[in-house]
Amino acid sequence: MSVKLDEIDRRILRALQKDATLSQRDLADRVGLSQNACWRRVNRLKDEKVIAGYTVRLDRDAVDLGLTVFVLIRTRQHSADWLKNFRREVATIPNVIDMFRIAGDYDYILKVQVADMNGFDQVYQRMIASVDLDTVTSLITMEAIAEDRDLPL
Repeated sequence: MSVKLDEIDRRILRALQKDATLSQRDLADRVGLSQNACWRRVNRLKDEKVIAGYTVRLDRDAVDLGLTVFVLIRTRQHSADWLKNFRREVATIPNVIDMFRIAGDYDYILKVQVADMNGFDQVYQRMIASVDLDTVTSLITMEAIAEDRDLPL
């Protein structure tokens, strides 16, 4: 369900995507509203689930998780039970930071964040031990050119 956003809502969201730690006063000043009006809009955006939460972006190298691997998965199984098991098992692997069901030659793509190839092999071994998979293709990244970009509002 799409929420109707006006330009002020978009300014609030752009500012919060850049820096979610802005004080209510600084946010209101940036978007040209009083603090109370800004606070009401932010709360409405939260209530409408436009703002889904607040997070902190970490430097992956600083926390020793500098290797990004995209894992393409093809399965022979397409039952609801298999999918439930697959989702449950993958959700227990903390290094899988994103997971999508996709269209095309593969069925799923995972984004895995690890320290090194040994760390990835541990994730890979855990995955294939817990879920029946047809094909697993891993794409090892060499450089992040554009990552964690803000949504274009």
